[in-house]
Amino acid sequence: MKTSPRQKVLIVDDEPDIRELLEITLGRMKLDTFSARNVGEARGLLAQEAFDLCLTDMRLPDGTGMELVQYIQQRYPQVPVAMITAYGSLEVAINALKAGAFDFLTKPVDLLRLRELVSSALRLPPTGAASTALDRRLLGDSLPMRSLRRQVDKLARSQAPVYISGESGSGKELVARLIHDQGPRANQSFVPVNCGAIPSELMESEFFGHRKGSFSGAIEDKPGLFQVAHGGTLFLDEVADLPLAMQVKLLRAIQEKAVRSVGGQQETVVDVRILCATHKDLDAEVAAGRFRQDLYYRLNVIELRVPPLRERRDDIELLAGNVLKRLAAGSGLPAARLHPQALDALKNYRFPGNVRELENMLERAHTLCENKQIETGDLRLADGNCSAEPGAPDLTQIDNLEDYLENIERKLILQALEETRWNRTAAAQRLNLSFRSMRYRLKKLGLD
Repeated sequence: MKTSPRQKVLIVDDEPDIRELLEITLGRMKLDTFSARNVGEARGLLAQEAFDLCLTDMRLPDGTGMELVQYIQQRYPQVPVAMITAYGSLEVAINALKAGAFDFLTKPVDLLRLRELVSSALRLPPTGAASTALDRRLLGDSLPMRSLRRQVDKLARSQAPVYISGESGSGKELVARLIHDQGPRANQSFVPVNCGAIPSELMESEFFGHRKGSFSGAIEDKPGLFQVAHGGTLFLDEVADLPLAMQVKLLRAIQEKAVRSVGGQQETVVDVRILCATHKDLDAEVAAGRFRQDLYYRLNVIELRVPPLRERRDDIELLAGNVLKRLAAGSGLPAARLHPQALDALKNYRFPGNVRELENMLERAHTLCENKQIETGDLRLADGNCSAEPGAPDLTQIDNLEDYLENIERKLILQALEETRWNRTAAAQRLNLSFRSMRYRLKKLGLD
């Protein structure tokens, strides 16, 4: 019976004791190791052997580990690199992640953490293997989308925290899920959480879990989101909505890689990759004092911007066709067709709700259209065409002021509900309304 070849790991460190420790640990994992004392020896070995992973110290006699990360990124992009840094050198570690390192370890090396890192890195798919799946799920052939797919493919091969910025409805959660699905944690949990939808008094319990009897209503032990996501990815959507008190606790959990449940006496080690997103401007939130700067730096190691739909109008026809096919498959009926004028109207619309708005619009039009053809009127575009920036209303077009204002109120409330996945408490907070006021408006507008 033919055995598969053992995977190879390159160890780069000028300290013999560290090299020996790593060689013994990885040898017990049934891995072949090759050691180098400096950058020059490492380059020579890279030219001779095909490695599956490189572990490198930061400070080397003839250069730095950062130089080696950059060299491997350029010459051998299929080889993940993990940086070993002195304890407390967080800034160095973050710079290494930005340069393309897979992950980092701090000295003294924790052997359990080392084995987890190595196992995770060796599960990475070959470079470029994710491209076909990305093409199927991130639809669009526009320049912004081609660039986004390349970045997702690259970030999936790292453990760096990623801040996904973009407008509501642009597909930030889909991008986060793709980063998870194409990476080494794909077989573990992807746990999404809308930070704006959790009542502030329940946040600590939701994130870190609680012990039975720790507070009124805690009738049994419950794991938190960090524990559920252990080994996988925790996606913090609308992270800017976290209150400051919770931001402090989240920062500590990320730094220490451990959490303590409410009512618990000991901390539990957790291994999660953090991805986060918000439609708000996090820089502005930091400047306004609503978001902690130290947490911002831990979450925003790498920023990935998801383009709004109006920046990729060439993709609208493909996206619309895909939505209509999906609707037809769900109803068991032939797919509706877009009249050319309706397609032109979509391409000229501003789409403040982005892809989510397009999907909702087509679902409504698919239901209401006749003869399986969607006309411009079936789309019910706001003001017919929103390609221009909104200005003052045309008073000659307003027959009844109360109806006009009620229509605006309905649109804003519906938008807030869609952005918060119809969580009324979160939608009320977004509109700066009390829950009682929100409930009254929903009843008045017939949206209850």
